Amino acid sequence: MTTAPRTRLREPTLRHLEQLIAQLLDGVILIDPTGTILSANEAALKMHGVSSAAELGTTAEEYAERFSLRSAEGRPLKHRDYPLFKLLAGESFPDLVVQVAPAGDDEVRWVHQVRDVVMDEDGGEPDCLALVLCDVSNRFDAERRFEAMFNANPAPAIVVRLSDQRIARVNPGFVELTGFAPDAVTGRTLFDRELLTNIVDPSARRCIEAGKVVRQTEAELATADGKRRLVLFAGQPVDVTDEDALLLTFADLEARREAQSALAASERHLRSLFDLAPVAMVVTRDSDHRIVSANDAFLALTEYAREEVNGQSADKLPVWASDDHPEALARALTGDGGFHDLDGQIATKDGRTVDCLLSADTISLDGDACVLWLFHDISDRRQAENELVAAVDAALKDASWLSRSILDKLANIRRPGASAPVTELSPREREVLDLICRDASDGEIAERLNLSPNTVRNHVARLYAKIGVNRRSAAVVWGRERGMGGSTLAP
Repeated sequence: MTTAPRTRLREPTLRHLEQLIAQLLDGVILIDPTGTILSANEAALKMHGVSSAAELGTTAEEYAERFSLRSAEGRPLKHRDYPLFKLLAGESFPDLVVQVAPAGDDEVRWVHQVRDVVMDEDGGEPDCLALVLCDVSNRFDAERRFEAMFNANPAPAIVVRLSDQRIARVNPGFVELTGFAPDAVTGRTLFDRELLTNIVDPSARRCIEAGKVVRQTEAELATADGKRRLVLFAGQPVDVTDEDALLLTFADLEARREAQSALAASERHLRSLFDLAPVAMVVTRDSDHRIVSANDAFLALTEYAREEVNGQSADKLPVWASDDHPEALARALTGDGGFHDLDGQIATKDGRTVDCLLSADTISLDGDACVLWLFHDISDRRQAENELVAAVDAALKDASWLSRSILDKLANIRRPGASAPVTELSPREREVLDLICRDASDGEIAERLNLSPNTVRNHVARLYAKIGVNRRSAAVVWGRERGMGGSTLAP
């Protein structure tokens, strides 16, 4: 018994297939096992930018001449790697992605996800072959844009696959932050070999594993040199990749941590200097003006115990005895400005007053705005000055045996803040000044010294210039401090 020869796909069957594929949203190209393109539905034609099956080419070779294909990565494909030729060669390729453009056109027009279908009637040789095409151009463009943005983003970022929690991609920012080469990180999980540790928010790990939004939280990220960097990270699910994934971005906080450590060290040094300084100091908090710290020198000066000072309001504790400079004190208390070396006094616990030079300036302590107060005890110096002034006063009471130059020097010692220089006056100028100190008018001086009024006025002008005054009363004070004008002018 002989077997009837095998026949190709019968015409009614082809028409039935064409009717079927015409209703499909996916593109379908029917091919004869000999390489002849039999038919294509509307979706397949649209995916190639043509209006008829003839424009695709009548054979696989003509198709290859009319269209240029590239791999998903953009690598040009040889003809043998085209889906049509792979299908004719009997290769299966589920979900192969290719980029399609008209021959001679470098611009990609479409992106197809292609799978193969083999049809036969009796399980033997195929009777008809088909390419099923899905237009994934939009998704491919979205992935390409995401890839470009992902790599160009200056913020360190990684993509984690949800299926196995492994890192699928890392961008250059992440490489720069950690020092890891991409292949040293890709394929690892975030928690493999403690890549990400010390997460502040414990729910963050559960959100990562569940593929949910990860709110900003701090953690430590391992680096290639074995150190750990403080980072702030957050996560967002993304659907522009081949698989469900989570995009994690990082912000480097290591500089902030180093700055905080440096600030803490600086504040420790400040506290050490504050405690060991021989000058009395206290620190008040700007918000409520309460004393937050007082050093040992302040406690020794005022005889207060530490617990009697700390926490007390600076404007109520009786250590601010001087009201000579209320505006400067108020500015310092409100943090609007400091001052230096103002004369003042502070009261000790037993009610004594101590002469001080007061200084104040604003500082930051433990993140709070504060005022640092310094009290330089000048009691001994002030006492020595008072004793010297008393001695000078005693000497000036009987100055008949002292020279005029010595009297000038003693007067300047008595008034250390006086601006007038020690000046040698001529005998005639001394006579004029002596009469001025006796309340004599210019006319009386002219008559007594047998001078013209103009000459007297010239002597007075030169006298004022030499002793640094511009009023008669100031000249009287200057002269009398130097022993002149012992009595009023006799009538």
